[in-house]
Amino acid sequence: MRLNDRMYELCNSTIGRLYIVVACCGTVACSGTPQPSSSNPATIDQHRLPTGERLDPAGLSVDIGQTPVNMLVSPDSTRLLVLLSGYRTNGVQILDRASGKVLQTFVQRASFLGLAMAHDGTELFASGGDRDCIYVYRWSRGGALLSDSIPLGAWPSDTLHRHPISFPGGLALSRDDRTLYAVEHYADSLAVIDVASREVTQRVATGRYPYGVVISPDGTVYVSSWGGRDVTVYSRGPTGRLTAERPILVNRHPSALLLNRSGTRLFVASASTDRVTVVDTHEKRILTDLLDPPPTGPGEGSTPNALALSADGTRLFAAEADANSVAVFDLSPGASDVPGASGDDRLSGRIPVGWYPSALQIVRDTLYITNAKGNGTHANPDGPQPLRSAYRQGNTGKQYTLSELGGTLTIVPLVGLRGARNSELASLSARVSHANGWDRDVAEPDKAHYPSFEHVIFVIKENRTYDQVFGDMPQGDGDSTLTFFPRALSPNHHALADRFGLFDRFMVNAEVSEDGHAWSMAAYATDYLEKIVQLSYSDRYPQYNVEGTNGIKADLAHYADLD
Repeated sequence: MRLNDRMYELCNSTIGRLYIVVACCGTVACSGTPQPSSSNPATIDQHRLPTGERLDPAGLSVDIGQTPVNMLVSPDSTRLLVLLSGYRTNGVQILDRASGKVLQTFVQRASFLGLAMAHDGTELFASGGDRDCIYVYRWSRGGALLSDSIPLGAWPSDTLHRHPISFPGGLALSRDDRTLYAVEHYADSLAVIDVASREVTQRVATGRYPYGVVISPDGTVYVSSWGGRDVTVYSRGPTGRLTAERPILVNRHPSALLLNRSGTRLFVASASTDRVTVVDTHEKRILTDLLDPPPTGPGEGSTPNALALSADGTRLFAAEADANSVAVFDLSPGASDVPGASGDDRLSGRIPVGWYPSALQIVRDTLYITNAKGNGTHANPDGPQPLRSAYRQGNTGKQYTLSELGGTLTIVPLVGLRGARNSELASLSARVSHANGWDRDVAEPDKAHYPSFEHVIFVIKENRTYDQVFGDMPQGDGDSTLTFFPRALSPNHHALADRFGLFDRFMVNAEVSEDGHAWSMAAYATDYLEKIVQLSYSDRYPQYNVEGTNGIKADLAHYADLD
């Protein structure tokens, strides 16, 4: 769930059988004040998000860089390696695993999803997004040093009109560290790279908008595609070249992929359907779907977008981006391929974390979670404003909404959470329900008194919060210091509010127009949109393609060996 507490103002008129809705879409100023993370349910009202939800993270939460989207553990398990893909900062952060303290930050011009560490611990690879390259870091003594880059696309000579061709996303290394696989998100392909020569040796076609890639111990390569509903499969021949096999049909918009240690089970997250598909990789067939809907409301809305397995392979953890929690599934022998597993593949409980969890790792008996939006947001009265010269400077202005969001790392011990009927897990699940308002009693509406509207006109007004327009109205719960357009400047808006109603407590989710339009028209912003919007608004993503305009793909004619 997302911003903004007072982002929408609904002014309605019941003239005859016509219903008019006026909404403010997108945001420039945000209400609410971020608070330090807390594990005390009695105090979580202080940690309210602009969406109406609260944050009540378990364990320890510490501040890290902006919009973390991926995380690895160093070979010696002393460091966490985090990929940042935010509005302000793209790059790599190195964290101390025990404390979460940031030790190093490397700023890249762009980054997008992909992070891979050599098994011998010598090199770290990070995707370069619209730079059409992969950045290479030398790893030594628990630290990194940027040492090289691997170009993937041929840029036009006119760099002022450069258009990315590859846009690398998910990355994976072969077991011998000789071959790097990079999904090319914008080219619908998978690049096979010789690590020693830094050259692309093969490209194979994938589904639309490929996302993640994993490699089985037998060398089989699996790629998920955000823009479809299948996982593409490639076998590796004696020479190392890939051959496409029959794709595995899963739920729509597959994203995060996870293999068990032996490679016999593939777990596929489908964020927009609240399902995790379990695949038997030997028979290439679906075994079951792990269902992850919220307990109330529609059957979708948790948005599982990252996965992790316990050391014994019997318990699956799924980051629930829109529930600000981590789902816990105790797996059956069939789903886990562990004969001694005692689960039933049902949701066992939830662990409360920060805002919009985005990546998971487990080290021994501790779960590590990056939260893309961290502790929340707050009002930005010094942000871009109309009638000020800085307003025309656009997104670079001080306190711009997207620049206000910062990531966090949550560290949760798992020692006391074993067992599907564990009392501590049940207590954490209750905290998730309370933080999300799932435990509130909601009166059944009296449908007999609903007005019989035949038509609805929905007028979207961009980039205004409740306080900016109606903060001066004493009837509402607003902040007059944040008002940009008082009654004298917006008499028609105020007249509508006076006559028909003032929805000052209407909770909605969005930071800017791109996700605001999605919430307005579809009542949901996908994990794709949430991760792309940061790059789109900072000019690191080439297409505004989330409102039905599926962007024209790059010309792949120069990829002569594309299968």
